[in-house]
Amino acid sequence: MQLRLARHLWGTDAPYFDELMKYKEQGYQAIEAGFIYSAEPKEKLISQIRTLGLDWIAMVFTEGKTVEDHLQSFKQQVLDSAAFKPMLINSHSGRDAFTHDEIEFFFTEAIKIEQDLGIPIAHETHRSRILFNPWITRDVLEMFPQLHLCCDYSHWVTVCERLIDDQIDILKLCAKQAIHIHARVGHEQGPQVSDPRAPEFQTHVEAHERWWNMIWLEQLSQGKSISTLTPEFGPWPYMPSLPYSQTPLASQDEICLWQAERQRQRFNEFLHQTAAA
Repeated sequence: MQLRLARHLWGTDAPYFDELMKYKEQGYQAIEAGFIYSAEPKEKLISQIRTLGLDWIAMVFTEGKTVEDHLQSFKQQVLDSAAFKPMLINSHSGRDAFTHDEIEFFFTEAIKIEQDLGIPIAHETHRSRILFNPWITRDVLEMFPQLHLCCDYSHWVTVCERLIDDQIDILKLCAKQAIHIHARVGHEQGPQVSDPRAPEFQTHVEAHERWWNMIWLEQLSQGKSISTLTPEFGPWPYMPSLPYSQTPLASQDEICLWQAERQRQRFNEFLHQTAAA
């Protein structure tokens, strides 16, 4: 199994080409980006990515007031993305306020769309979305064992206000259906620590890594050839900053690269250890 590292464009200013070249030189193999918030025309964005020989992970963000609105938004963005042949699609799906019936309707139709397209679609564990906490996600996965996940556990740490090692059975269930990882580190009061390199956050870093290891182990047992990971640390206001000036407390680019290199090394060690076992 190979680890393919993706760099997101969140916090990157257009024109993107120089930044894309930098990300390639930094060792990323893919770019994760969507069209809805892109400052570049979609044809130009994809052309730039392909010119550099990078893979593309599409992002979609459903919108609207009703479940029907969100489903239509999902379908349109997925179809727009599919036309450019992404390796997978990551979706911020629905709203946290959906009822059980609305959730069932949304995912029933979303899975049909995915099956028709033949492109894997991961639904992200994200605040404000359907999968915003472990227990709703467990219920959804029990209803839809074929559903794919993008696991961003930083959101759950904030929603639950604790490290979620006490939810190990749900983490194992998520690992079985995870096809993508957002490797941001959250803490009890926010979805992004100010600097994961700082010693005061090592407990949080190591907890998230335990949970990502569960995904890698499951993917390896399923015979997957590729595992994808995005070190998705964001800019201000995700990045904590000084008041008044909004000066970031750390460099987004440095933190993302540090995380990418750390997880690359950890993945290689994981493969070595599992092979030895």
